[in-house]
Amino acid sequence: MKRILLLLLLFLSITIDAQEKMMTTNGIINFEASIPFFEPVEAKNERLNCILNSKKGTISFMTSIKQFRFKRELMEEHFNKHYLESDQYPKATFKGIIENFDLKDLELSSKNYYIRGKITIHGKSKNIRVAAKIKKDPKGLELITNFTLNTDDFNIEVPFIVRSKISKKVTVTVYSIFQ
Repeated sequence: MKRILLLLLLFLSITIDAQEKMMTTNGIINFEASIPFFEPVEAKNERLNCILNSKKGTISFMTSIKQFRFKRELMEEHFNKHYLESDQYPKATFKGIIENFDLKDLELSSKNYYIRGKITIHGKSKNIRVAAKIKKDPKGLELITNFTLNTDDFNIEVPFIVRSKISKKVTVTVYSIFQ
């Protein structure tokens, strides 16, 4: 009888923990590093892996650098080979916490939060704090954030010949629905 009770409690604790974790493998991350009057420098990645612990407010993102898609294949090749060196640094990650997050406070209209944590790109890490909008969605929880990163913070070298055509300030947008 004790064994059955112990197994039942173990099963319930695993089930409760699983309900606290929401995730997706279909998050979207866009970036743009364009300079006016030059060809747009922008890419999209639809394979952003995201995990949210709704009880603790912890959040993490991970994506493969090679999953970014550009309009021009040559841009994508240069991005992977020369700028982000994706063979050497294959992924980008973020681990952090949503400040003052409480699942019970969410509604169908967006609520503003700040997310703080550590982002790692090109083998370099930086602490950041970004604004985000989070709301309940029929499919789960929707998160949208938009922020700017500086290529110098991650030792991303832009060759001199194209330096005037690519911004060091990169605008990043993340969209995710956690289920």
